Amino acid sequence: MSRLSWLALAITPIALSGAPASAKVIGRNTPAQSLTADRIAALPKAQQAAWTDYLRRSQRQRAADRASLPAELKPGQTPPPPPKAVGGGQYNMPLDRDAAWYAGPVARSTADTIVSFQTPAGGWSKNQNRAGPPRLPGQRYANDAETMDPDRSNFDAPEDRYWTFVGTLDNDATWTEMRFLAKVAATLPGRDGDRYRASFTKGVRYLLAAQYPNGGWPQIYPLEGGFHDGITFNDNAMAEAALLLQAIATEPAYRFVSADLRTRSAAAVKRGVDLILRAQVRTGGQLTGWPQQVDPLTLAPISARNYEPRSIASGETTDVLLFLMQQPNPGPAIKTAVTSGIAWLKARAVYDHAWERVGDEGRKFFPRPGGGALWSRNYDVATQRPIFGDKDKSIHDDVNFISVGRRNGYNWWVTVPQRALDAYVGWASRNGVAS
Repeated sequence: MSRLSWLALAITPIALSGAPASAKVIGRNTPAQSLTADRIAALPKAQQAAWTDYLRRSQRQRAADRASLPAELKPGQTPPPPPKAVGGGQYNMPLDRDAAWYAGPVARSTADTIVSFQTPAGGWSKNQNRAGPPRLPGQRYANDAETMDPDRSNFDAPEDRYWTFVGTLDNDATWTEMRFLAKVAATLPGRDGDRYRASFTKGVRYLLAAQYPNGGWPQIYPLEGGFHDGITFNDNAMAEAALLLQAIATEPAYRFVSADLRTRSAAAVKRGVDLILRAQVRTGGQLTGWPQQVDPLTLAPISARNYEPRSIASGETTDVLLFLMQQPNPGPAIKTAVTSGIAWLKARAVYDHAWERVGDEGRKFFPRPGGGALWSRNYDVATQRPIFGDKDKSIHDDVNFISVGRRNGYNWWVTVPQRALDAYVGWASRNGVAS
């Protein structure tokens, strides 16, 4: 069976007018596979050793991370409650202030809290107030699960609701903490900055350890299973990890990192770029866009949460294209990937429609002369038509007929691809590519 045949869904043409007669449930979402020893054993012999070593290192590191918390407590001492989750922005870690601000007490206090929440592996969790107090002895590195519902039919239900996202690139985590620490350390060239530089360097080792043998990064490391093991383009995880390592390898501001780690960072970026190029979806012989995440072993698109079906994703395609257009001296492979991705986005653009609230019904997709350009969040891999998921795992061809809560709880039609189209004009001119 081909890579795409098992992904195909029987989709009838979508009626952009949203006429009820055309709306259909066209499939069911299925969970992504974890990276397991059994799956690795099915690989060609020459590939097995690297993946087996990676999986074992991940399992050892997860055990060490978990063991570190009780070791901080006195016998019989009750652990402090976990930090409360916050949302939005960079969680009090601004990266756009001047040097004087990073030399000030607020930034220094934030940096101290960041260091305290770094996991033994070297990463950070997400959705935490870094301007809050430092981590207490025995306090968990991460919040409770995003949903404490133990229903295992939810694709995002963790194995342990009290140990999840302990080291992640999701929601801009880890790379944001590292960049903030570097900015504070730059204002403290002496011994006062050493703990921040040491924490940053530990983060570099984390990113290098988390990278898969084929060059991709999972959403969570040490691995947690399910779609979190997928190579993740969502939230720009792949690109941000690679961009930071690229800066470490090339920019003078990061010369405090050892020469060996900078050399390894450069090699990791190259592997990451090569992986991105290989993960671009090809349909009907044509290169298209990129998924939210792909299977770490096969690079086939995979699902995420119950309502996030395997697809080609316009937002992630935008992020990947912007990353590739930042690469110096792009060769033929990058040029082909970018031009193909841009062509795919242009062909998917919808005009004369709007995605807005309609009275008490919430957001709807409906005709509006002069509206657009809009892109569906997700496209079926085989047919290239828009698809929309619901919490019951059903996949629909019309966003107006999914449940009200899910329709209003997710941005199903987006405008962000225009950023890639705008950037492409200048990039194509600079690189001798027809625009």
